[in-house]
Amino acid sequence: MVVTQLNLEFRFQGKKLRGFSCELTRSPHGVFPETVFTTMCQVTVPILLSGLGMMAAGLIMNIVQHWPVFVEVKGLLTLVPPLVGLKGNLEMTLASRLSTAANTGQIDDPQEKHRIISSNLALIQVQATVVGLLAAVAVLLLGALSREELDLAKVALLCASSVLTAFLAAFALGMLMVCIVVGARKVGVNPDNIATPIAASLGDLITLSILALVSSFFYRHKDTWYLTPLVCIGFITLIPLWVCIVKQNPPVMKILKFGWFPIILAMVISSFGGLILSKTISKHQYKGMAIFTPVVCGVGGNLVAIQTSRISTYLHIWSTPGILPLQMKKFWPNPCSIFCTSEINSKSARVLLFLVIPGHLIFFYIIYLVEGQSVTNSKTFMVLYLLAGLIQVTILLYLAEVLVRLTWYQALDPDNHCIPYLTGLGDLLGTGLLALCFIISWVLRSKAELDGISELGPEAP
Repeated sequence: MVVTQLNLEFRFQGKKLRGFSCELTRSPHGVFPETVFTTMCQVTVPILLSGLGMMAAGLIMNIVQHWPVFVEVKGLLTLVPPLVGLKGNLEMTLASRLSTAANTGQIDDPQEKHRIISSNLALIQVQATVVGLLAAVAVLLLGALSREELDLAKVALLCASSVLTAFLAAFALGMLMVCIVVGARKVGVNPDNIATPIAASLGDLITLSILALVSSFFYRHKDTWYLTPLVCIGFITLIPLWVCIVKQNPPVMKILKFGWFPIILAMVISSFGGLILSKTISKHQYKGMAIFTPVVCGVGGNLVAIQTSRISTYLHIWSTPGILPLQMKKFWPNPCSIFCTSEINSKSARVLLFLVIPGHLIFFYIIYLVEGQSVTNSKTFMVLYLLAGLIQVTILLYLAEVLVRLTWYQALDPDNHCIPYLTGLGDLLGTGLLALCFIISWVLRSKAELDGISELGPEAP
């Protein structure tokens, strides 16, 4: 499909037309693509800012893991990835929906903008309340499978902390997303490139900080037995109010009715990443796991969310749900076609993949400067760490293309159905690969130490 764009400029003096200019542009690819340089400039700064936010979250987690509430209530550490992952399940999908609405001109009308924004914010409050409670239940079930002892007071603390954290984080980040998308639209920047990484830049930090403060508050008031059940009941009773607001917008109401499966499944996937984290974080050979986990998981989630949002916007503009463009007909495309062609989505995938190594190097160096000896400076670990980040993002970008195509072919909105799965998988892949890096590095270091001892042995008197 060839698209032609016509720009007309009229020049008036007073009320009289004195001249005009005409500019005709033709694109053989069906869309007027951003240049690689433009995409990289718009993406790089938000990604670096998000990395700083995720590093701050990692440093906070390295501190709070020793707080009494986290030591006594082990499930709180398992709760970190699913709650932090809510930014992928809720805020990133919100940012993607609003970016698509902005790029398709839906929020240019003030009345329509108010309706879209209010209904979307109410939607994420419902989802945050329900998923926050379900995340606590999932953590308790995983704890039961691990034969951990259940205490009723700890169960109530876990549930109340999860619900309140999810609600407050969703509200704060939801308002932030609205401001970013509307502001980006006004200044002429593509919100697809900046909204999701900025959500992540503060998402991890805000969510983890709220969880630490809220859980500590409930822990200090654990003798007030009715406090935690009252919090859970209070937020559940607000759900009908949010549903009434969502009903103003039928497409968003459809998400409320049928969009639960992706975010719940993504929460379950992230919970397994949380289980890996809780089992490894306190062991000596995994020293630094608490700091690096938010960074690895966050970088992968941010990059794949950007790509998913861009592909979704492309399809919303140039296709109809249920019908794939000719160049996207294959459900399982050749990886070379995802990363090595001249298509607009392939170019953005290359840009995002190119940012992985430099970004992780910067984050690793800053973490080492801040934490010093509390993190490893082994060259072997650094190479494994960079390789893990590259593998994670490569897999996620490929799966993003596959999932968006399958979702669009089923006449479903990729903004709502793909990002939760991909960020959940990003959490699981990131945590698993990072744990593997620590294991391999520890094994190689132990082997080198044993070889050194064996070489010195015969020379000893």
